[in-house]
Amino acid sequence: MRYVTILILSTALLFLANILFGSVSIPADAVINILLGNESEKSSWNYIVVESRLPQAITALLSGMALSVSGLMLQTAFRNPLADPSIFGISSGAGLGAAFVMLLFGGTMTAGQVSFSGYAAVFFGAFLGAMAVMAVVFAFSLLVRNSAMLLIVGIMIGYIASSAISLLNFFATEEGVKSYLVWGLGSFGGVSMRQLPLFTTVTILSLLSSLLLIKPLNIIQLGRSYAENLGIRTHVVRNCLLVITGLLTAVVTSFCGPVSFIGLAVPHLSRMMIRTSHHGILMPVTMLTGSVVALFCNLISTLPSSAGLIPLNAITPVLGAPVVIFVIMRKMGGID
Repeated sequence: MRYVTILILSTALLFLANILFGSVSIPADAVINILLGNESEKSSWNYIVVESRLPQAITALLSGMALSVSGLMLQTAFRNPLADPSIFGISSGAGLGAAFVMLLFGGTMTAGQVSFSGYAAVFFGAFLGAMAVMAVVFAFSLLVRNSAMLLIVGIMIGYIASSAISLLNFFATEEGVKSYLVWGLGSFGGVSMRQLPLFTTVTILSLLSSLLLIKPLNIIQLGRSYAENLGIRTHVVRNCLLVITGLLTAVVTSFCGPVSFIGLAVPHLSRMMIRTSHHGILMPVTMLTGSVVALFCNLISTLPSSAGLIPLNAITPVLGAPVVIFVIMRKMGGID
């Protein structure tokens, strides 16, 4: 309970810090007035706080929860400490969809009478790519009962998507390659206030769905045979889990780019803090820890710098890699 209180307070403080601080210096009292619905002395400050910092902070909070809980469920269901949302190639699928839009179609997509351009086209392409890969993995999951084999299938699908992206980069224009590289660096600032309701609704509904898997995940930890003897249909739980994690990863990746290490490292960090594997406690703590980590990374990336904004994926590995190395060393017996 102590850790939960600390995490809630940390989330609230970091959320406020993300709104108060940024690349543009705005007085704290002006920010508070804007949040209360009052006009500031500069119209640009209103735009920065309401249209940029607020949706970015909400996106970081929800994205951290989504990626972290996805990593936790995958690590539990597949009994693999190195499983994360990208292991099934869903992130690569989103990257492939974005690559098609930016590198092949010049940033424009047409579906019947509807045409998308700019960021809307990139989001639409990335989401379609992620969901297409998820559909392929789900189809294999109906045929492959062995979880280890399904992991290998997912990794191979990710390699195929990465190979296709490399080919598209090779034949693309210089401008297209640059746009794709910027998207691949990751950013929580890609969700506008107009897009926020869609992002928030899909993410929250998926997170609530993940809470329904707490009981079966607790039983699956004890072994597949034991779980099936208790009446748990493990392959059904696994398929439901794939749909939920696939949807969470697809939404976050299509809006924010392929954010690395949060889904892999945060579940281990949560386990080390509370020292329990009971998902009734572990899953909420993982969500809160993910939001804290994501908000902290976003705060660092948006702090004033002469070089502009720092890429998100230049920060997350610095925080996540040491956690993963520690877990590997402990599994190998190098650390007590």
